[in-house]
Amino acid sequence: MAVSFDLFGTLVVAETPDDPAAAVAEALAERGVSVPPDFGDAYREVHVDAPVGAEVPLPAHVAAALASRGVDAPNNAARRAVVAAFDPTVSRREGARSAIDAAAERGPVGLCSNCSVPELVGRTLVRAELRGVFDAVVSSVGCGWRKPDPRAFEAVAGRLGADTESLVHVGDDPEADGGIEAAGGRFLDVEDIGLPGLASRLESLP
Repeated sequence: MAVSFDLFGTLVVAETPDDPAAAVAEALAERGVSVPPDFGDAYREVHVDAPVGAEVPLPAHVAAALASRGVDAPNNAARRAVVAAFDPTVSRREGARSAIDAAAERGPVGLCSNCSVPELVGRTLVRAELRGVFDAVVSSVGCGWRKPDPRAFEAVAGRLGADTESLVHVGDDPEADGGIEAAGGRFLDVEDIGLPGLASRLESLP
């Protein structure tokens, strides 16, 4: 049995900006970008025509939002600003490590996270002291697809040497994480079973 975990809200709690547009605008200004006065409106508009289910990296969105107002962001400023704006305080949820260890007793264990911010998943794992505990780490910004799109689950299953039909995905969002069921696998809602109860739940699965 292969098991994958969601990250944010499932294994960790991360404090993200209350106003992402304002946080990104401040970080852009600190990097010498002339932020347009209506950047908040531009940030909330769609600028990248992506396929259904595809992840649009946030730096690409920010650069396109600036370009829509005639502003350039040289020297990779959009990426640097986004990474700086989303630099959260992270705490690991109670029972997270024991849940991962319990899953590892059943087979390979992966991480499958929706995250449009480059570097954020890696930094979060370091701060939560979970770096190196997974056999595969897949983020939507890395693989190009967001849960519930089946291709996100196919990416992590493939990295684990499994298929989606044999994958059990643990998460806190029935809409996004529950998409594994449409791909043929099983969804375990951590809000229902709790991380401390995951070991016994996994043992009950055939």
